[in-house]
Amino acid sequence: MIRPEAAPEILHGGLIARRQDGFWRGVLIQGPSGVGKSDLALRALDAGFRLVADDRVVTFANAGRAWGKSHEALAGLLEIRGLGIVRTPALDLCQIALVIRCVAAPEAVERLPDPRSETIAGVSIPAFDLWPREPAAPAKIDRMMQSLGVPS
Repeated sequence: MIRPEAAPEILHGGLIARRQDGFWRGVLIQGPSGVGKSDLALRALDAGFRLVADDRVVTFANAGRAWGKSHEALAGLLEIRGLGIVRTPALDLCQIALVIRCVAAPEAVERLPDPRSETIAGVSIPAFDLWPREPAAPAKIDRMMQSLGVPS
C-alpha cells in the first residue's frame, strides 16, 4: 500500500490517468475556476483516460514520486456543467506524471514552449499550458504523455 511520507496537500484541480506497465500514470489538471478543467477531464474520459479526482486532489510523496487521489467527500463524482454532479467510475490513486495548466484563451499557449515543471508534493513534474476548450486538448495530453515516455 502506498502511504504519504509527509502530510498530504489538497490542490484545486482534477486528476485523470492512463494505465502503463501495470500501474496508473496521472495528469493533474489545474487552472482558475470556470476555465474548463472538469470539461477537459470529461472529454479525456471519452478518449480512454480514467477519472481519479475532480475539484480537489489530495497529493503526497512516496518513494520520490508524487501521487494523487480524490478527496474522500468527492470520490467518484464529476461536475458536468449544465447537468450537475454525476457519479463516475474512478480509480483510488495514481502516480502524477504530468501537470496541465489550463489557460483562459488559446493565444496564451506558447507555440514552441521551453520545458517547464511544477513541484507537487516536493517532486518536480513536467508541466504544459493548454487551452482546455480546444477540441484537440485530450489528444494533446495523450501526445504530451507519449513525449514523456508514458504510452497510451
